[in-house]
Amino acid sequence: MMELANHLRGVIVGTAIGDAIGLPREGLSRRRADRVFGSPPLRHRLVFGRGMISDDTEHTCMVAQALLRSGGQVGAFSRSLAWRLRWWFFGLPAGVGMATAKACLKLWIGFPPSRSGVWSAGNGPAMRAAILGVYAWDDPELLRKLVAASTRLTHTDPAAEHGALAVALAAAYAIMQKSAGKWVTAKSFLDFVRLHLAGTPMLQLIEQVVRQVQSGITLEQYLEARGLTDGVSGYVNHTVPACLFCWLTHSQDFRTAAEAIVVAGGDADSTGAIVGALAGITAGYQAIPTDWISGLIEWPRSIAWMQRLAQQLAAERMSAEKSRNPLPLFWPGILVRNLLFLVIVLCHGVRRLLPPY
Repeated sequence: MMELANHLRGVIVGTAIGDAIGLPREGLSRRRADRVFGSPPLRHRLVFGRGMISDDTEHTCMVAQALLRSGGQVGAFSRSLAWRLRWWFFGLPAGVGMATAKACLKLWIGFPPSRSGVWSAGNGPAMRAAILGVYAWDDPELLRKLVAASTRLTHTDPAAEHGALAVALAAAYAIMQKSAGKWVTAKSFLDFVRLHLAGTPMLQLIEQVVRQVQSGITLEQYLEARGLTDGVSGYVNHTVPACLFCWLTHSQDFRTAAEAIVVAGGDADSTGAIVGALAGITAGYQAIPTDWISGLIEWPRSIAWMQRLAQQLAAERMSAEKSRNPLPLFWPGILVRNLLFLVIVLCHGVRRLLPPY
């Protein structure tokens, strides 16, 4: 159980740190972000040298809570996650994606989880998928079903599901390699995902990623070849391959991996969250920079709360007796926190409009 708990700590806290480091640069090109916030090495820059999480981390935590409540049973997981998304939306989160917002509204007016999703190939399902790969790393069929349930709650475009599945498979593959005492390599990763993504455009994109990783090019060169010089867009077929390229190139170096994808620009909080989640597994929780962890100011979803969530989910996954008790969270504090966060984000938006240009 201890090993699984460490993987879950790595994926949850890694998501949070990548999300928080990337959030100030979200939506900006690399050039503009460097002018406003400075070049690497990166540090928290959201508010007075501190960082906060966004929806990427919140969704990952909700997925973990839904897994605890459902005991991994797919139908119960879908209903629990739908319930959490509904009330999460009620808490007025800042920066929610359009597809997710529409899906949450449909849930509120009575649509069942099987019909709440909207046609979109955005990043929402991919940003919350890595934890599913950790939870069901040794059960590919359960992994696929959980990813499908999580994705279809908000996004119905098959590309969104394939992207989320690719992230979950990367997390599962990472644990398989670590359990076998082997390194993560681009070739063995491709061999693994071919078994599960055959016939999909995502597999073709991953094949391109692997060829380019093996050629030794940089992430900047990869993005230039794909026409993403102004940053990684919120389209899942742009985001997931770029994140996998960065992770496969720097799988044992959390800071380098997170910095590389964040400074690339674009949807930097989501790309940071995905790469942070995967590097949190391969490099390990202990590789997450301590200054990035201590610089995060969050409540009630604090780092300590996330660590307890990882521990409780590991205990549930390894136990034959499913308690189905989610980790308590002080829900009245969510609205207060979100209102403060909204003010900070608005002030941050004004800062982006100011010199230097």
